[in-house]
Amino acid sequence: MTRLSDESSPADRAVVDVVRTSYGRLVALLAVRTGDLATAEDALADALVAALRVWPERGVPNSPEAWMLTAARRSLIGTHRRRETADRAAPALALLHDELATAPTSAFPDRRLELMFACTNPALAPTVRAPLMLQVVLGLDAARIAEVFLVKPATLGQQLSRAKQRIAAAGIPYRVPGPAELPDRLGFVLDAIYAAYGAGWDDPTGLDPKRVGLTDEAVHLATTLAELLPEQAEAHGLAALVLHSAARSDARRGAEGEFVPLDEQDVSQWSRERIERAEGHLARALALGVVGPYQLQAAIQSVHNRRALTGATDWVAISALHDGAHRLAPSIGGSVARAAAHLHAFGPDAADALLTDLDAEAAAGYQPYWVTRSEIARARGDTPGAAASLDRAIALTDDPHTIDWLRRRSE
Repeated sequence: MTRLSDESSPADRAVVDVVRTSYGRLVALLAVRTGDLATAEDALADALVAALRVWPERGVPNSPEAWMLTAARRSLIGTHRRRETADRAAPALALLHDELATAPTSAFPDRRLELMFACTNPALAPTVRAPLMLQVVLGLDAARIAEVFLVKPATLGQQLSRAKQRIAAAGIPYRVPGPAELPDRLGFVLDAIYAAYGAGWDDPTGLDPKRVGLTDEAVHLATTLAELLPEQAEAHGLAALVLHSAARSDARRGAEGEFVPLDEQDVSQWSRERIERAEGHLARALALGVVGPYQLQAAIQSVHNRRALTGATDWVAISALHDGAHRLAPSIGGSVARAAAHLHAFGPDAADALLTDLDAEAAAGYQPYWVTRSEIARARGDTPGAAASLDRAIALTDDPHTIDWLRRRSE
């Protein structure tokens, strides 16, 4: 979806608003009840086309989302009638009895969570479950999802395409797992929510319409999920992690949009309310007695945010927490962040040692790796090496404000 111009009609803007704010929920309402994701997506696409045709002539309805859902339901009914298969038509006909405001109650406070758990069907490859949630439920395209998971877009696109073909060919239902199944499938949903948060976080200017509000949506989904599954420590861990990170969102940019690194941020701009909520979830996670990677990542952010109270950052504590997170769930992003923490706590040699075993191909395309390499070189007094690494980092970002900050670092 492209950004609308100032000349766009109210109808066009209304359609974009529905897609931006309600796409995942509408697909969830349709797919969970029919068990057919592809048909639900097609029906919603038909409804969008109808809205673009009808709304400019008749005006935007009072409830655009309800209008869209009704139109999608009609499309579903037409599809099933054309198939002339009674057993497949029944679920679509049942949709006629539901209206958006009186949708049947569900154990899930947010229907998107319901559909996300439905995407964890064991018949689907584990590596494709979280990306499928991001594409189907939150509307991210394959290229953006590939960036989040540090894989090639073409590779991920093929995986998602094969997954959908398998769903259609094998008749894999989009069935919401029962309460006893939720804990075993929880990890995939947590990974998808955190990936969604990261996708929105990477657009701090809020100019990309595909990412507008994505961080807030991820915070909402994470905290809702933690309340839905109060005995799951990692659900509280993720809620704490995104809340601690989101607490600093207003301090990430200067008055002119310039990038402000964490250690230079004005702590008075941090949200105390979000930090307190994060600490509450972290305390509930720790009280359950099961430690997981999301809890450790949340604890790292908690130590960072204590700077608002102490005026200093305890890098030794942060390094120890990174060590624990690495043992539980090693990753390229985690390894680079761990090295950066050790640089602050123990010096450049300790940091350099942690980067030597990383996969060279994966690290080469990861921008924070080169920023950390630059900081290691700078700490050693290697000015040319620091500048060369910053050049590599600059080539891997398209945010002009981040590029300006990196260039200032190289001066």
